[in-house]
Amino acid sequence: MDATARLTAYLEANPAAIGKVVDFNIATDRLYHFDFTTNNTHLSDDIFGETEKFSQWITQTLQRCACKYGIGGYMEHRTIYARSEHFDTESEPRRLHLGVDIWGDAGTAVYAPLQGKVHSFNDNNNFGDYGPTIILSHQLEGLMLYSLYGHLSRGNLDGLSIGLPINKDRQIGTFGNITENGNWPPHLHFQLMFDMEGKFGDYPGVCRYSEKDKYLKNIPDPQLILQFPKVVNLF
Repeated sequence: MDATARLTAYLEANPAAIGKVVDFNIATDRLYHFDFTTNNTHLSDDIFGETEKFSQWITQTLQRCACKYGIGGYMEHRTIYARSEHFDTESEPRRLHLGVDIWGDAGTAVYAPLQGKVHSFNDNNNFGDYGPTIILSHQLEGLMLYSLYGHLSRGNLDGLSIGLPINKDRQIGTFGNITENGNWPPHLHFQLMFDMEGKFGDYPGVCRYSEKDKYLKNIPDPQLILQFPKVVNLF
């Protein structure tokens, strides 16, 4: 049984072990799916090339659709990353998104969905990068799982220490604003990994498309934890 199958089996057998990542009421709240591939003809270069315009577009879309959050991105081949040299390489640009983004208001609370410990943290302060990032480790009946929270508020890193115990549903941060979150509209990048590959405070959230099969083995679908209902699209 591979790691993803083991994780799926654990979560199915232990539903009470799963907490929340953000506040969400399934009875009243709705989600919008953002598509940042070439299929999205509503998001022009002019909009996503300027963070303020991009942020306004995100906010207006969610308001128009009466959705609390926008979500999406797992294994999505995104053209949007052309806005930052951070994702470019000489051989092949990084465009394949590895986590799930949850788009919402700056200051939105972020929680640990599983019992765990602080593995590492860092302010990845580059244009287009994660900005403040926290990574937790979770021991799940012999299966090691790591969860990454990127684009947080800078103050969320204060008082953290490696190995600090974190209870399920404990608030660990908030969505950062544009000036501190890597220059993105406010959102959370949530990602799961089985192997940190020796990295601390950072792990790729975007890879080359040619590396998809490699990363699929290490990065399961965050929906296993999020367990969000179906989303709506009104375009």
